[in-house]
Amino acid sequence: MKKTWFSAGQILLTLIVVVVAALVLWRIVNYYMFAPWTRDGHVRADVIQVAPDVGGLITDVEVVDSQQVKQGQVLFVIDQARYTLALRLAQATLAQRRATLAQAKREYARNLTLGNLVASETLEESRTRVEQDEASAADAQVQVDTARLNLQRTTIVSPVDGYLNDRAPRVGEYVSAGRAVLSVVDMHSFRVDGYFEETKLSGIHIGEPVDIMVMGEPHVLRGHVQSIVAAIEDRDLTPSANLLPNVNPAFSWVRLAQRIPVRVALDEVPDDFRMIAGRTATVAVHTPEDDRKKQAAAGAAGASGASTTVASQPSTSASPAATASAPARAAGASQ
Repeated sequence: MKKTWFSAGQILLTLIVVVVAALVLWRIVNYYMFAPWTRDGHVRADVIQVAPDVGGLITDVEVVDSQQVKQGQVLFVIDQARYTLALRLAQATLAQRRATLAQAKREYARNLTLGNLVASETLEESRTRVEQDEASAADAQVQVDTARLNLQRTTIVSPVDGYLNDRAPRVGEYVSAGRAVLSVVDMHSFRVDGYFEETKLSGIHIGEPVDIMVMGEPHVLRGHVQSIVAAIEDRDLTPSANLLPNVNPAFSWVRLAQRIPVRVALDEVPDDFRMIAGRTATVAVHTPEDDRKKQAAAGAAGASGASTTVASQPSTSASPAATASAPARAAGASQ
């Protein structure tokens, strides 16, 4: 009889172990295969390349490598001598054309006062000279404005608040117009891009909360799903010489799930957190099921706390009565 009970206990224990192992295995498979999380996440930011609008030698540099800068802060200055002379030349040309215009207006006004003494052809020619000189003066004004703008553009300022790259320009270097000299990382554009397997997209929706664990950091960042990319490159579909789809005839039976970029906006970042674009991060999306579990756990904790409070109230309320009846029992005992 004892052996029978012992065998039944072994079978029951084995079944319990198998069930627990199956549940643990299912949770692991569900977590790694279907749960919306990925280790393939990276911190990203907008990098703005700063290129001068004019060329010349750098005469002054106001920043150093990897410095934090503010929007509008002077980065470096290009030699202004040539552009100052160009502005003076444009201003002189404008003054000359304005003088010519004034002379043409005086001649036209004098011809008008003479009336019939001046031929109509001469009057028309004087009016035409006034219009031509007005156009020439307007053109000279544009040249002055352009020269003044070029002079202003010799001072290069930061377009945004951010951080410089690891090499600032040096005094004496020659820079060309339109060629990037340095770059600025926009400090207000930091975000996290998570690359999720396509099998996990069903659990990701716009606006859902996200936990971000950056490698090497003890703090967990909070964010939310901002966008999901609408297209990725199809490497199997390449155009042929006659512009027809060139589909690879070979097909591998083992197909890996492609990764879809999901952009995560950061909601709160600790002040002591070192935000560097390119860092590796683990991204986990909170699903509605997770939120329901948290709410249920919070409700259960609240209910247990309330029951503990209610159970403790009778003992506290009964203590005054017991205290009051103690002298009466003592008096009865003495009698």
